Amino acid sequence: MSEKRRDHRGRILHNGEIQLSDGRYRFKYVDEMGKERYVYSWRLDHNDATPKGKRRTLSLREMEKKIQADHFEQIATNGGNMTVLELVEKYTSTKTGVRPTTVAGYGTVINLLKKDPFGKRRIDTVRISDAKCWLIHLQQVEKKSYSSIHSIRGVLRPAFQLAVDDDLIRKNPFQFQLMEVVVNDSVTREAISRAEERKFLRFVKEDSHFCRYYEGIYILFKTGLRISEFCGLTISDIDFKEHTINIDHQLQKKSKIGYYIQETKTTSGTRKIPMTADVEECFRKIIEKRNPPKAEPMVDGKSGFLYFDKNESICYSLHWEHYFQHIIQKYNNTYKVQMPAITPHVCRHTYCSNMAKSGMNPKALQYLMGHSEISVTLNTYTHVNLEDARAEVARIQVV
Repeated sequence: MSEKRRDHRGRILHNGEIQLSDGRYRFKYVDEMGKERYVYSWRLDHNDATPKGKRRTLSLREMEKKIQADHFEQIATNGGNMTVLELVEKYTSTKTGVRPTTVAGYGTVINLLKKDPFGKRRIDTVRISDAKCWLIHLQQVEKKSYSSIHSIRGVLRPAFQLAVDDDLIRKNPFQFQLMEVVVNDSVTREAISRAEERKFLRFVKEDSHFCRYYEGIYILFKTGLRISEFCGLTISDIDFKEHTINIDHQLQKKSKIGYYIQETKTTSGTRKIPMTADVEECFRKIIEKRNPPKAEPMVDGKSGFLYFDKNESICYSLHWEHYFQHIIQKYNNTYKVQMPAITPHVCRHTYCSNMAKSGMNPKALQYLMGHSEISVTLNTYTHVNLEDARAEVARIQVV
């Protein structure tokens, strides 16, 4: 019978184990692809001390147990040697038919991981604490906003779930509540008061330059349309006979793509909303004053857009963001009492809050806003303060 192999301390070595001349231990195994693999450690057993000046890692036999457990559960050893970056690239390659904005978001995360050391981490080495610490690092050191981190985690979490489903790892390290880890420093977009709305609209209407945008801004305040929905409206979407606005698409623009038509944000976003007489009058004036190029531009089969800039290009969301910025800047340079920041989306918040405070049925308001969930209507867009609560209590109080 052949003599058992032993280490320098006389301990019997298992099959596949040897001790090298420099003192390190090595274990040889065959992976799931039939290839020979090796793992090394300065320690044979977990009770062994790490030699002075050497980095402490798992002992060889701890590594062996993990490899054996992976084989038994058919988990790829070492996460298939896949890095976080490679995993995200694989995940995004499976997402076909997504919107251009989503594709751009994937690209942002991939570019981040290409530069960040976290992207080079092997996926099976990422623990929950590692994922949390990385997101904290992004906020506190890299100065990423909460919304950016939310988007990043929104790609990493399903990517790691793909690795779990593919038996590359056992647990998804990004399966936790984000707000428990990083501080939500997002600025809440508050609705403005009715008095502020009236002052703002009056200022726009009476200004010699900005009055050209009055009807559009009035419509945003009185319909709650998303700015991309408003920009996508064409003459044919305004039904003066039925007094309705047809909303079944939105206009977008990306630098590498140009203008394009996109479906509404959700299926609930496709809707027809009634026009009040004042809103209808604004649309009539917009159509009457519109000054399209000689060759009416067409985007994905749609033409007859309502607004064009000085270069005869169709106005899209960024145009309106700039219009609002310039109007607010001029207003605040004119009056001592400053106007809060107002954007097209603040108009949407304001409309929803005004309708809620007026006692509109929440389900009707959900329909008008194009929300898929009533919770979005109630929790995100309706802003109620103490005075609102006091007035409501007084209204329903039984005398």
